[in-house]
Amino acid sequence: MINNKTAGMSAAERKAFYLSRLYMILPIISVSLLILLWTTVARNSEFPSPKDTFDRLILLFQKPIKGLNIFGHVWASLVRVFAALTFNWTFGIAFGILIGWNKKCKVLFTPLFNAFRAIPPLAWIPLITIWMGTGELSKILIVIFGSLASIVVNTQAGMSNVEQLYLDVGTIFNANARQKLFQIAIPSALDAIFAGVRTSTSAAWMVVLAAEMLGAKSGVGFLITRGMDSIDMPLVLMSMIAIGIVGALLSIITQFAERLMCPWTRKRSD
Repeated sequence: MINNKTAGMSAAERKAFYLSRLYMILPIISVSLLILLWTTVARNSEFPSPKDTFDRLILLFQKPIKGLNIFGHVWASLVRVFAALTFNWTFGIAFGILIGWNKKCKVLFTPLFNAFRAIPPLAWIPLITIWMGTGELSKILIVIFGSLASIVVNTQAGMSNVEQLYLDVGTIFNANARQKLFQIAIPSALDAIFAGVRTSTSAAWMVVLAAEMLGAKSGVGFLITRGMDSIDMPLVLMSMIAIGIVGALLSIITQFAERLMCPWTRKRSD
């Protein structure tokens, strides 16, 4: 079958064809090796095996924790992430454009922003918890503080690195400052902005898990805490796998959105 497909191909085309097939097989091999290693370690220790973890997943559907199965807890975490990202992508992109485009605002706000982003996300947890308790708003604020800096930094970098040649062309065609900003600078910085969107999404997903370990009643981070408190290792491991799968899906979705909005990034990566 493969020989028939490659019969009329040149050497370069055959090489590209075989490489594409290899790239499809390699992820399957890596996952298989991971499962093999996991099974071997579990067989020689008290570490939960794949079967134990799968059985715990089935038990979570049969006996939900706090009335939620794994999908309910994942959705609870995602709601917090989306709420925080809505603010971050709105305020963060606008603020990044402001300090990346306006030199006076950059000089005014950059020192304060640099001090803010130097504070680790987890350092905000005690302050926000004391100030606002352990409700939903406090968890969303922790996620906001933990993922805001990346979108601002990338947006600022994209705006600051707009080619002067593009702006000079706009000047030649009598473009005013508003037209240069919205029709030249921002479109030129879209790839950097989307890089910030990807980074902030990953950061938000990581930070929300830490926030949920403190007083939450739902979410994947809550499941890990519940498993730790009850010494339920299969529950902890199942939650960690869910975290990895959801994180990978979020990465794929944001990368797809970037390629849809900035098709030139696909050509560069290819």
